[in-house]
Amino acid sequence: MKRNLLLIAAALVLCCNSAFGWGKMGHDAIAYIAECNLTPKAKKTIEKYLGHSIVYYATWMDEWRSEPGYKHTSVWHTAAVDKNLDYVPNTKRGDVIFALEDAIAKLQDYKSQNDSTIVMSLRCIIHFVGDLHCPAHVKYAGQKSYNIYFDGKKCSYHSVWDDGIISHSHRWGYIEYAHQLDRCSKKEIARITEGSIRDWFRENAETSQHIYDLVSPNQKLDKVETKSFVNHTHEMAEGQILRAGYRLAKVLNDLFD
Repeated sequence: MKRNLLLIAAALVLCCNSAFGWGKMGHDAIAYIAECNLTPKAKKTIEKYLGHSIVYYATWMDEWRSEPGYKHTSVWHTAAVDKNLDYVPNTKRGDVIFALEDAIAKLQDYKSQNDSTIVMSLRCIIHFVGDLHCPAHVKYAGQKSYNIYFDGKKCSYHSVWDDGIISHSHRWGYIEYAHQLDRCSKKEIARITEGSIRDWFRENAETSQHIYDLVSPNQKLDKVETKSFVNHTHEMAEGQILRAGYRLAKVLNDLFD
């Protein structure tokens, strides 16, 4: 039985059909960049409630999305836009915009909330700011998901942007990603963090639409073609991770400092 569980776990790790948002490395890097840009007061207050660094909960919403009591959150990782790239709310089940705005609203006056509400709202914010910036998490009008062959293996194109590009580029740990990416000046960070949650989602929708012109459904990328694809896309993916990190810090600092 133990051997079978290990084999299943290995298969899940190797499978590239997930649609969870940035893989663990991406989400951890976003959270660590944010942590490095928290004010001392915000960091201390947040860790008092969480009992951990925010990195600890970077992928919590993915890990628990299928558990009883949390299945309704499985649709909160993405959001849709119309043909003009205007946000289209999912009024019945919610989406990443709904999840973030709801969690932020609850923490506006966090001292009046119970600890469990504060912790759950923090978990949502820590994860969903990352998902908000993932290119494949914008649902475009008329654009259906599809598979490709990445490095010779059949994958969802969604999963390529979630994790494939990052895992095939520098192969750094999340601390190394933060060390290499987190180099903006205060003025640059201020510019990046301007706007609202919806402004940031709109920006992602505008900058990410072209990814569906890069590879066609069922297109087969061999090892050489995969390397070329990664060469031409990893800077965009890393740029989204950096922006998400700074913006996550901005949200948390505004709430807790």
